[in-house]
Amino acid sequence: MFCYQCEQTAGGTGCTKVGVCGKNEDIASLQDTLIIGLKGIAAYAYHARELGARDEQVDAFMHEGLFATLTNVDFDLNRHIELVLKAGEMNLRAMEMLDKAHVERFGTPAPTKVSTGTKAGPGIVVTGHDLLDLYELLKQTEGTGINVYTHGEMLPAHAYPELKKFPHLVGNYGSAWQNQKSEFEAFPGAILGTTNCVLIPKESYRERMFTCGIAGLPGVTHIKNRDFMPVIEKAKSLPPLEEKEGGTLVTGFHHSAILGLADKIIEAVKSGKIRHFFLVGGCDGAKKGRNYYTEFVEKVPRDCVVLTLGCGKYRFNYLDLGDIDGIPRLIDIGQCNNAYSAIQVALALADAFNCSVNELPLSLVLSWFEQKAVAILLTLLYLGVKNIRIGPSLPAFLTPNVLQVLQQNYDLKPITTPEQDLKEILK
Repeated sequence: MFCYQCEQTAGGTGCTKVGVCGKNEDIASLQDTLIIGLKGIAAYAYHARELGARDEQVDAFMHEGLFATLTNVDFDLNRHIELVLKAGEMNLRAMEMLDKAHVERFGTPAPTKVSTGTKAGPGIVVTGHDLLDLYELLKQTEGTGINVYTHGEMLPAHAYPELKKFPHLVGNYGSAWQNQKSEFEAFPGAILGTTNCVLIPKESYRERMFTCGIAGLPGVTHIKNRDFMPVIEKAKSLPPLEEKEGGTLVTGFHHSAILGLADKIIEAVKSGKIRHFFLVGGCDGAKKGRNYYTEFVEKVPRDCVVLTLGCGKYRFNYLDLGDIDGIPRLIDIGQCNNAYSAIQVALALADAFNCSVNELPLSLVLSWFEQKAVAILLTLLYLGVKNIRIGPSLPAFLTPNVLQVLQQNYDLKPITTPEQDLKEILK
């Protein structure tokens, strides 16, 4: 980092006032954390705004947070910690706003079985996060004979009444974002990327890929004003997909659906039929070590329930874990922003058992990769949630001192092995 007062590299031999003029590494670390968190908040606020929702407090904090990262503005470490936690609060507001906007526009999600096979006929696969983009595409493809498939974080779209009413929304194709290059190469139809988590395409499918909204790729046609006619025409011109049988995924456990099972869940916990809940999910990636999450869920005892969300669920959402007295042992809450639903469930259970969230038989085992996952972590810290395990590694932008504060105050810890972590949690 450059020190603008000494005009030297902060901490270098020419900088005489490290920590005063050149913000020390801990303040720089917190500023990096804040900026990354702001990016995550911006993503959720953007989606909500597209649906007509906005929050003045969230908007104002975006200005405050960015302003606080300017040169020679604030050198107080404690104030930076307060700002980072406030980012968590604002992200909670943004997720709540987006949840309400989704429900008002598309209805309340309900548990839904989704096919992973393909139907005979032309097809379009949609990746990203934006449900409004998908809705407009579905309207424009009505009666065309084109089948529409979701990919990645679009899987939960099948649970919304106003989206599932389209009969040509036929299933989910592929898995998480990092597998796009192989999965899209194998998909013979047109491809639409709606938000972040799009990869530079291979030449083999570049000319049949499109982007819209915030997303953009070199050499790829960008759709403006949600006029998807170029995508539709491309899909019609390409070889049709073949009929292929696939498996079934279940998604759509909005907090309203889970809380509808609250009496059964509470009774199962009190009777000892459910020993523990695990929230295992988050943002997936290609880094080695992420098979930890598959192995963890496979080893979770049969008297425990796994909640999941985000694209991290693709590591294990194909597993059949069965149920406990009609309560599914694998509950897919939805997209990463549906962490709001997970929080509502935790708060409701804490209220029912007259305890704090940290006293519940609930453990969070999270995967992270990008900005929205960091924003959600900040929300959990703002809420005072402790004993969170995170992986496959701890964020590199956290300095040892900042990490020590998080570990001392929140017992934030890295994942180890499934066996060791499960043993420690359940002892």
